[in-house]
Amino acid sequence: MKKEENTIGKHKLLIVEDDRDLREMTALYLKQKGFTVLTAENGDEALEIISHTIPQLILLDIEMPGRDGFEVCQEIRKQLIVPIIFVSVRQQMVDKLTCFELGGDDYVTKPFDFNELEARIRANIRRYHVNLAKGAKVLKYGDLEIHIDNKKCYLNGEMIPLTAKEMKLLIQLAQYPKRIWSHDQLYDDIWSMDATGNIQTVKVHIRNLRKKLEKSKDVRYIHTVRGFGYSFSMEKNDRASK
Repeated sequence: MKKEENTIGKHKLLIVEDDRDLREMTALYLKQKGFTVLTAENGDEALEIISHTIPQLILLDIEMPGRDGFEVCQEIRKQLIVPIIFVSVRQQMVDKLTCFELGGDDYVTKPFDFNELEARIRANIRRYHVNLAKGAKVLKYGDLEIHIDNKKCYLNGEMIPLTAKEMKLLIQLAQYPKRIWSHDQLYDDIWSMDATGNIQTVKVHIRNLRKKLEKSKDVRYIHTVRGFGYSFSMEKNDRASK
């Protein structure tokens, strides 16, 4: 697995491509255009990457050793709803239709023009964010409701006052139930800084969130996974979340 980043990039992309030269050329071009770029040479590496970070868009090759792009797309869709652009030498309509049926958002045929690829990437990211903005998305876990559009949280119908950072932290956890997040990952995503040495900041905010949300001793939403970090789900009598 190879990770390439440009810290000024606003959007994080994941390139899944087994052709090393094409993978590196595409990564270099997109980095020069201001994107943060992660790369994987096969499906297993791609799935390992998305297990601990969330790209804003994924470029996915079809023909790869091991898992092919179709199988990888199905696995990704179990975890993420971010745009997926298939990139392939295949030009048959049946392959394109299969990509869209499996959850792909766009299809680019090799060889491609980098300018066109960039335009498609920006268009898909823009469309994704517009669609999110149109819908008043609400996450519901029992008596807990998290309104993502207006950044409000309700418990048993009563609004719970959360700070901006607490709300961001709660949304980050609740959008991906049962996914394990390390202290460093949460700090990096919520505070947008180097997480080294700032684990205590995350712990304090988690503790404050629990006090506000978990008024019943029988229900817990934020769970401690010892030695790893935290995960979110609505469970009762969870001994690990003390």
